[in-house]
Amino acid sequence: MGEQRDMLLLTPPVSRMFLGVARMLPPLPNFAPWPDLDWEQWKDTAETLHMFTQIVGKTRIALTPLQNHWWNAPLYLTARGLWTSPMPTPDGEMLEIEFDFLAHQVVCRISRGDTQIIELAAKPVCDFYREFNQALHSLGLRVPINPMPVEVANPIRCDVDTVHCSYDPAAAHRFWRTLVIADTLLKRFSTSFYGKISPVHFFWGSFDLAVTRFNGKTAPPRPNADRIQAEAYSHEVISAGFWPGNGGYGRAAFYAYAAPVPEGLAGVQLKGSGAFNPAMGEFLLDYADAQKSKDPERTVLEFLQKTYAAAADTAKWDRASLDRKIDVL
Repeated sequence: MGEQRDMLLLTPPVSRMFLGVARMLPPLPNFAPWPDLDWEQWKDTAETLHMFTQIVGKTRIALTPLQNHWWNAPLYLTARGLWTSPMPTPDGEMLEIEFDFLAHQVVCRISRGDTQIIELAAKPVCDFYREFNQALHSLGLRVPINPMPVEVANPIRCDVDTVHCSYDPAAAHRFWRTLVIADTLLKRFSTSFYGKISPVHFFWGSFDLAVTRFNGKTAPPRPNADRIQAEAYSHEVISAGFWPGNGGYGRAAFYAYAAPVPEGLAGVQLKGSGAFNPAMGEFLLDYADAQKSKDPERTVLEFLQKTYAAAADTAKWDRASLDRKIDVL
Protein backbone atom coordinates (compact mmCIF):
# COMPACT_ATOMS: atom_id res chain seq x y z
CA MET A 1 0.00 0.00 0.00
CA GLY A 2 2.84 2.36 0.83
CA GLU A 3 4.47 1.89 -2.59
CA GLN A 4 1.14 2.40 -4.38
CA ARG A 5 0.50 5.59 -2.40
CA ASP A 6 3.99 6.89 -3.20
CA MET A 7 3.48 6.14 -6.91
CA LEU A 8 0.24 8.14 -6.94
CA LEU A 9 1.94 11.03 -5.18
CA LEU A 10 4.69 11.06 -7.80
CA THR A 11 2.27 10.80 -10.73
CA PRO A 12 1.33 14.20 -12.25
CA PRO A 13 -2.32 15.10 -11.50
CA VAL A 14 -3.37 15.07 -15.17
CA SER A 15 -1.90 11.59 -15.65
CA ARG A 16 -3.68 10.30 -12.54
CA MET A 17 -6.96 11.42 -14.10
CA PHE A 18 -6.54 8.81 -16.85
CA LEU A 19 -5.47 5.84 -14.71
CA GLY A 20 -9.07 4.57 -14.77
CA VAL A 21 -11.06 5.94 -17.70
CA ALA A 22 -14.22 4.09 -16.71
CA ARG A 23 -14.19 5.81 -13.32
CA MET A 24 -14.27 9.24 -14.97
CA LEU A 25 -18.00 9.04 -15.71
CA PRO A 26 -20.11 10.64 -12.99
CA PRO A 27 -23.25 8.80 -11.83
CA LEU A 28 -26.18 8.86 -14.22
CA PRO A 29 -28.23 12.02 -13.68
CA ASN A 30 -31.79 11.80 -12.47
CA PHE A 31 -33.97 14.40 -14.18
CA ALA A 32 -37.27 13.13 -12.75
CA PRO A 33 -39.87 14.20 -13.39
CA TRP A 34 -39.31 14.72 -17.11
CA PRO A 35 -41.38 17.63 -18.49
CA ASP A 36 -44.31 16.88 -20.78
CA LEU A 37 -43.81 17.81 -24.42
CA ASP A 38 -47.01 17.30 -26.39
CA TRP A 39 -46.42 18.47 -29.96
CA GLU A 40 -50.07 19.34 -30.60
CA GLN A 41 -50.11 21.52 -27.49
CA TRP A 42 -47.09 23.60 -28.43
CA LYS A 43 -46.53 23.21 -32.19
CA ASP A 44 -47.54 26.82 -32.99
CA THR A 45 -44.92 28.10 -30.56
CA ALA A 46 -42.41 25.56 -31.90
CA GLU A 47 -42.94 26.61 -35.51
CA THR A 48 -42.56 30.29 -34.64
CA LEU A 49 -39.46 29.62 -32.53
CA HIS A 50 -38.09 27.54 -35.40
CA MET A 51 -38.21 30.62 -37.61
CA PHE A 52 -36.60 32.79 -34.92
CA THR A 53 -33.70 30.32 -34.65
CA GLN A 54 -33.30 30.27 -38.44
CA ILE A 55 -32.73 34.03 -38.44
CA VAL A 56 -30.07 33.79 -35.74
CA GLY A 57 -28.56 30.66 -37.24
CA LYS A 58 -28.20 32.22 -40.68
CA THR A 59 -26.40 35.12 -39.02
CA ARG A 60 -23.91 32.62 -37.60
CA ILE A 61 -23.34 31.14 -41.06
CA ALA A 62 -22.79 34.64 -42.48
CA LEU A 63 -20.09 35.45 -39.92
CA THR A 64 -18.20 32.15 -39.74
CA PRO A 65 -16.18 30.08 -42.23
CA LEU A 66 -17.58 26.77 -43.40
CA GLN A 67 -16.57 23.79 -41.27
CA ASN A 68 -16.96 20.15 -42.23
CA HIS A 69 -20.59 19.01 -42.41
CA TRP A 70 -21.87 22.53 -41.52
CA TRP A 71 -20.47 22.39 -38.00
CA ASN A 72 -20.18 26.20 -38.11
CA ALA A 73 -23.99 26.46 -38.35
CA PRO A 74 -25.59 24.95 -35.22
CA LEU A 75 -26.51 26.37 -31.84
CA TYR A 76 -25.40 24.95 -28.49
CA LEU A 77 -27.19 24.30 -25.23
CA THR A 78 -26.48 26.62 -22.29
CA ALA A 79 -27.66 26.89 -18.69
CA ARG A 80 -30.33 29.31 -19.94
CA GLY A 81 -31.15 28.28 -23.49
CA LEU A 82 -29.43 28.06 -26.90
CA TRP A 83 -26.32 29.96 -27.99
CA THR A 84 -24.33 30.68 -31.12
CA SER A 85 -20.85 30.64 -29.52
CA PRO A 86 -18.65 33.70 -30.26
CA MET A 87 -18.56 34.82 -33.89
CA PRO A 88 -15.97 37.19 -35.43
CA THR A 89 -17.34 40.45 -36.81
CA PRO A 90 -15.89 42.45 -39.73
CA ASP A 91 -14.55 45.14 -37.36
CA GLY A 92 -12.50 42.68 -35.32
CA GLU A 93 -14.93 42.19 -32.44
CA MET A 94 -16.76 39.05 -31.27
CA LEU A 95 -20.54 38.67 -31.28
CA GLU A 96 -22.54 36.05 -29.41
CA ILE A 97 -26.30 35.54 -29.40
CA GLU A 98 -28.29 33.53 -26.86
CA PHE A 99 -31.91 32.44 -26.67
CA ASP A 100 -32.66 32.77 -22.97
CA PHE A 101 -35.65 30.58 -22.08
CA LEU A 102 -35.63 31.68 -18.44
CA ALA A 103 -35.95 35.42 -19.08
CA HIS A 104 -37.54 34.80 -22.53
CA GLN A 105 -35.19 37.06 -24.40
CA VAL A 106 -32.71 36.94 -27.23
CA VAL A 107 -29.52 38.52 -25.92
CA CYS A 108 -26.92 39.89 -28.35
CA ARG A 109 -23.52 40.67 -26.82
CA ILE A 110 -20.44 42.14 -28.48
CA SER A 111 -16.91 42.13 -27.14
CA ARG A 112 -16.86 45.92 -26.77
CA GLY A 113 -19.23 45.36 -23.86
CA ASP A 114 -22.50 46.44 -25.49
CA THR A 115 -25.67 44.32 -25.21
CA GLN A 116 -28.96 44.42 -27.08
CA ILE A 117 -32.05 42.48 -26.00
CA ILE A 118 -35.06 41.32 -28.01
CA GLU A 119 -38.06 40.06 -26.07
CA LEU A 120 -39.36 36.60 -26.89
CA ALA A 121 -43.12 37.02 -27.10
CA ALA A 122 -46.08 36.27 -29.33
CA LYS A 123 -45.15 38.35 -32.37
CA PRO A 124 -44.97 37.77 -36.13
CA VAL A 125 -41.67 36.47 -37.45
CA CYS A 126 -41.34 39.57 -39.61
CA ASP A 127 -41.40 41.74 -36.46
CA PHE A 128 -38.71 39.60 -34.83
CA TYR A 129 -36.66 39.84 -38.04
CA ARG A 130 -36.90 43.64 -37.97
CA GLU A 131 -36.10 43.89 -34.23
CA PHE A 132 -33.15 41.55 -34.60
CA ASN A 133 -31.65 43.58 -37.42
CA GLN A 134 -32.19 46.77 -35.44
CA ALA A 135 -30.35 45.20 -32.49
CA LEU A 136 -27.40 44.28 -34.70
CA HIS A 137 -27.40 47.78 -36.18
CA SER A 138 -27.26 49.24 -32.66
CA LEU A 139 -24.16 47.10 -32.10
CA GLY A 140 -22.60 48.55 -35.25
CA LEU A 141 -23.27 45.51 -37.43
CA ARG A 142 -25.04 44.81 -40.67
CA VAL A 143 -25.25 41.09 -41.48
CA PRO A 144 -27.24 40.39 -44.67
CA ILE A 145 -28.86 36.93 -44.75
CA ASN A 146 -31.20 35.10 -47.09
CA PRO A 147 -34.58 35.50 -45.31
CA MET A 148 -36.03 32.35 -46.91
CA PRO A 149 -36.15 29.50 -44.35
CA VAL A 150 -34.52 26.17 -45.19
CA GLU A 151 -35.45 22.54 -44.54
CA VAL A 152 -39.14 23.30 -43.99
CA ALA A 153 -42.23 22.65 -46.08
CA ASN A 154 -43.91 25.68 -47.66
CA PRO A 155 -41.37 28.26 -46.44
CA ILE A 156 -42.33 31.90 -45.99
CA ARG A 157 -39.70 34.63 -46.13
CA CYS A 158 -38.90 35.71 -42.59
CA ASP A 159 -39.08 39.40 -43.48
CA VAL A 160 -42.75 39.09 -44.54
CA ASP A 161 -43.95 36.16 -42.39
CA THR A 162 -47.04 37.11 -40.39
CA VAL A 163 -48.33 33.51 -40.20
CA HIS A 164 -46.00 32.31 -37.45
CA CYS A 165 -46.72 34.53 -34.46
CA SER A 166 -47.12 32.34 -31.36
CA TYR A 167 -45.01 32.14 -28.22
CA ASP A 168 -46.01 30.31 -25.06
CA PRO A 169 -43.24 30.94 -22.46
CA ALA A 170 -44.13 27.84 -20.44
CA ALA A 171 -43.96 25.62 -23.53
CA ALA A 172 -40.65 27.17 -24.63
CA HIS A 173 -39.25 26.52 -21.16
CA ARG A 174 -40.39 22.87 -21.25
CA PHE A 175 -38.79 22.48 -24.66
CA TRP A 176 -35.48 23.78 -23.34
CA ARG A 177 -35.68 21.47 -20.31
CA THR A 178 -36.09 18.48 -22.64
CA LEU A 179 -33.01 19.66 -24.52
CA VAL A 180 -31.11 19.73 -21.21
CA ILE A 181 -31.95 16.04 -20.76
CA ALA A 182 -31.18 15.08 -24.35
CA ASP A 183 -27.92 17.07 -24.45
CA THR A 184 -26.67 15.45 -21.23
CA LEU A 185 -27.48 11.92 -22.41
CA LEU A 186 -26.07 12.40 -25.92
CA LYS A 187 -22.81 13.72 -24.47
CA ARG A 188 -22.56 10.73 -22.14
CA PHE A 189 -23.27 8.39 -25.06
CA SER A 190 -20.49 10.14 -27.02
CA THR A 191 -17.77 9.08 -24.57
CA SER A 192 -17.78 5.51 -25.90
CA PHE A 193 -16.37 6.40 -29.34
CA TYR A 194 -12.77 7.04 -30.38
CA GLY A 195 -13.40 8.02 -34.00
CA LYS A 196 -14.34 11.36 -35.49
CA ILE A 197 -17.46 12.61 -33.78
CA SER A 198 -19.37 15.88 -33.91
CA PRO A 199 -20.20 18.02 -30.91
CA VAL A 200 -23.73 17.65 -29.60
CA HIS A 201 -25.37 20.56 -31.36
CA PHE A 202 -28.76 21.98 -32.27
CA PHE A 203 -29.46 22.30 -35.98
CA TRP A 204 -31.87 25.19 -36.53
CA GLY A 205 -32.69 24.03 -40.07
CA SER A 206 -34.11 20.67 -39.01
CA PHE A 207 -34.83 21.94 -35.46
CA ASP A 208 -33.26 18.99 -33.66
CA LEU A 209 -30.40 18.14 -31.33
CA ALA A 210 -27.88 15.72 -32.85
CA VAL A 211 -24.52 14.00 -32.53
CA THR A 212 -22.87 12.21 -35.46
CA ARG A 213 -20.19 9.50 -35.63
CA PHE A 214 -17.96 8.89 -38.66
CA ASN A 215 -15.94 5.86 -39.73
CA GLY A 216 -13.57 7.86 -41.97
CA LYS A 217 -14.91 6.58 -45.29
CA THR A 218 -16.40 8.81 -47.99
CA ALA A 219 -19.99 8.08 -48.92
CA PRO A 220 -21.41 7.73 -52.42
CA PRO A 221 -23.19 10.90 -53.59
CA ARG A 222 -26.81 11.06 -52.45
CA PRO A 223 -29.26 11.16 -55.37
CA ASN A 224 -30.76 14.63 -55.88
CA ALA A 225 -28.92 15.98 -52.83
CA ASP A 226 -28.97 19.74 -52.35
CA ARG A 227 -25.95 21.67 -51.13
CA ILE A 228 -26.88 21.14 -47.47
CA GLN A 229 -27.25 17.37 -47.78
CA ALA A 230 -24.18 16.95 -50.00
CA GLU A 231 -21.96 18.54 -47.35
CA ALA A 232 -23.69 16.91 -44.39
CA TYR A 233 -23.50 13.39 -45.82
CA SER A 234 -20.21 13.49 -47.68
CA HIS A 235 -18.94 10.65 -45.44
CA GLU A 236 -20.50 7.55 -43.91
CA VAL A 237 -22.24 8.44 -40.65
CA ILE A 238 -24.31 7.09 -37.81
CA SER A 239 -26.32 9.85 -36.15
CA ALA A 240 -28.42 10.03 -33.02
CA GLY A 241 -30.48 12.86 -31.65
CA PHE A 242 -33.74 14.29 -30.40
CA TRP A 243 -36.68 15.82 -32.23
CA PRO A 244 -39.14 17.90 -30.20
CA GLY A 245 -42.02 16.73 -32.43
CA ASN A 246 -41.33 18.18 -35.85
CA GLY A 247 -39.85 16.40 -38.85
CA GLY A 248 -43.11 14.80 -39.92
CA TYR A 249 -43.32 12.37 -37.00
CA GLY A 250 -45.68 14.45 -34.87
CA ARG A 251 -44.29 13.35 -31.50
CA ALA A 252 -41.17 14.15 -29.54
CA ALA A 253 -38.67 11.32 -29.98
CA PHE A 254 -35.09 10.20 -29.73
CA TYR A 255 -33.80 8.90 -33.05
CA ALA A 256 -30.88 7.06 -34.63
CA TYR A 257 -30.02 6.39 -38.26
CA ALA A 258 -27.17 5.49 -40.59
CA ALA A 259 -26.33 7.16 -43.90
CA PRO A 260 -26.03 5.51 -46.29
CA VAL A 261 -28.50 2.97 -44.91
CA PRO A 262 -26.77 -0.43 -44.73
CA GLU A 263 -28.58 -3.46 -46.09
CA GLY A 264 -30.45 -5.30 -43.37
CA LEU A 265 -30.73 -2.40 -40.90
CA ALA A 266 -34.51 -2.10 -41.29
CA GLY A 267 -34.91 -5.72 -40.21
CA VAL A 268 -33.11 -5.30 -36.89
CA GLN A 269 -35.32 -6.00 -33.88
CA LEU A 270 -34.22 -4.06 -30.81
CA LYS A 271 -34.29 -5.68 -27.39
CA GLY A 272 -35.89 -3.10 -25.14
CA SER A 273 -37.53 0.21 -25.99
CA GLY A 274 -37.67 1.75 -29.46
CA ALA A 275 -37.95 0.25 -32.93
CA PHE A 276 -37.13 0.86 -36.59
CA ASN A 277 -39.79 3.03 -38.20
CA PRO A 278 -40.04 2.16 -41.93
CA ALA A 279 -41.89 5.37 -42.80
CA MET A 280 -39.17 7.57 -41.27
CA GLY A 281 -36.31 5.22 -42.22
CA GLU A 282 -34.71 5.26 -38.77
CA PHE A 283 -34.95 3.98 -35.23
CA LEU A 284 -37.28 5.94 -32.95
CA LEU A 285 -37.92 5.98 -29.23
CA ASP A 286 -40.88 8.15 -28.30
CA TYR A 287 -40.03 10.71 -25.65
CA ALA A 288 -43.27 9.85 -23.84
CA ASP A 289 -42.32 6.16 -23.68
CA ALA A 290 -38.93 6.99 -22.19
CA GLN A 291 -40.55 9.51 -19.84
CA LYS A 292 -42.90 6.94 -18.31
CA SER A 293 -40.35 4.10 -18.14
CA LYS A 294 -38.97 2.94 -14.80
CA ASP A 295 -35.56 4.52 -15.50
CA PRO A 296 -35.88 7.11 -18.30
CA GLU A 297 -32.18 8.05 -18.50
CA ARG A 298 -31.05 4.42 -18.76
CA THR A 299 -33.82 3.67 -21.27
CA VAL A 300 -32.52 6.37 -23.62
CA LEU A 301 -28.86 5.38 -23.23
CA GLU A 302 -29.68 1.73 -23.92
CA PHE A 303 -31.57 2.80 -27.05
CA LEU A 304 -28.61 4.88 -28.24
CA GLN A 305 -26.11 2.09 -27.57
CA LYS A 306 -28.18 -0.64 -29.21
CA THR A 307 -29.04 1.36 -32.31
CA TYR A 308 -25.41 2.38 -32.81
CA ALA A 309 -24.31 -1.26 -32.47
CA ALA A 310 -26.97 -2.39 -34.96
CA ALA A 311 -26.03 0.27 -37.52
CA ALA A 312 -22.27 -0.17 -37.10
CA ASP A 313 -22.46 -3.97 -37.36
CA THR A 314 -24.70 -4.03 -40.44
CA ALA A 315 -22.53 -1.36 -42.09
CA LYS A 316 -19.39 -3.35 -41.14
CA TRP A 317 -17.64 -0.52 -39.31
CA ASP A 318 -14.27 -1.33 -37.73
CA ARG A 319 -15.63 -1.25 -34.20
CA ALA A 320 -12.43 -2.70 -32.73
CA SER A 321 -10.68 0.55 -33.69
CA LEU A 322 -13.56 3.00 -33.33
CA ASP A 323 -15.29 1.93 -30.12
CA ARG A 324 -14.05 2.89 -26.70
CA LYS A 325 -14.44 0.28 -23.97
CA ILE A 326 -16.40 2.33 -21.50
CA ASP A 327 -19.86 1.59 -20.11
CA VAL A 328 -21.95 4.75 -20.33
CA LEU A 329 -24.68 3.11 -18.25
